[in-house]
Amino acid sequence: MRAIWSGEVSFGLVSVPVKLYSATTSHDVTLHQVHDADGGRIRYQRRCEVCDEVIDYKNIDRAYDDGEKSVIITKDELSELPADESKEIAVEQFVPAEQIDSMVLDKSYYLQPAGKSAKAYVLLRRTLRDAERVAVVTFTLRSKTRLGVLRVRDDVIVLQGLRWADELREPDFDIPSSRVSAKERQMAESLVEAYSEDFDPERFTDEYQQQLQTLIEEKLESGEEIDTEATFGEPEDEDDSGDVVDLMEALKKSVDARRKRRAA
Repeated sequence: MRAIWSGEVSFGLVSVPVKLYSATTSHDVTLHQVHDADGGRIRYQRRCEVCDEVIDYKNIDRAYDDGEKSVIITKDELSELPADESKEIAVEQFVPAEQIDSMVLDKSYYLQPAGKSAKAYVLLRRTLRDAERVAVVTFTLRSKTRLGVLRVRDDVIVLQGLRWADELREPDFDIPSSRVSAKERQMAESLVEAYSEDFDPERFTDEYQQQLQTLIEEKLESGEEIDTEATFGEPEDEDDSGDVVDLMEALKKSVDARRKRRAA
């Protein structure tokens, strides 16, 4: 693992030197775009619409357009913003974890103690555990001020990014009212009970990525033309009868099917 940031966690007058590591990675297979006629690689160029020249990245600035006029923001101006140079993860609050809406959770990072002593790191870890709370923090990463929480996972302090309050959208639609009978609620509870078990993330796999990898390996071995039915089997027929599903019957069948699977 390679550290992507280094700085310190500060709460009160206590400073904890840390290094930051990405805690997650994507398992998606990387694909690039090609011309369907001859397989030629599609490349993108940064071309100026005024002079029609291809522009080096070092000569590119940013701009903001409010619909009437545009202002250019230079690299020097961006680098001189006060938050850009911050190397501090500042603890702002300690709050109960249940007060953090899962809708605002973002990318996770591991914090590793930096320096010769880990005493301050261990103290912060112990404090978070004993308080049974998470620490709300602000920090700067890749020139952006961010909001996050510190929590403990096993023996490691994790920094999890949070979305700002104004980044959440309210649902702009109505949900029609519907009457649900006591029998339907009871059957739904039975279905929940039939599916209830401990969460095991290792049980779930990304079938699309697995099939994509199989397709790639088959084409690398056999050439461009392959028999997809022989590789993946025939696709299942979809029920397109358009019949309205009886909710009670669907619940009953679901409970029965789940119980048979668990018994097997």
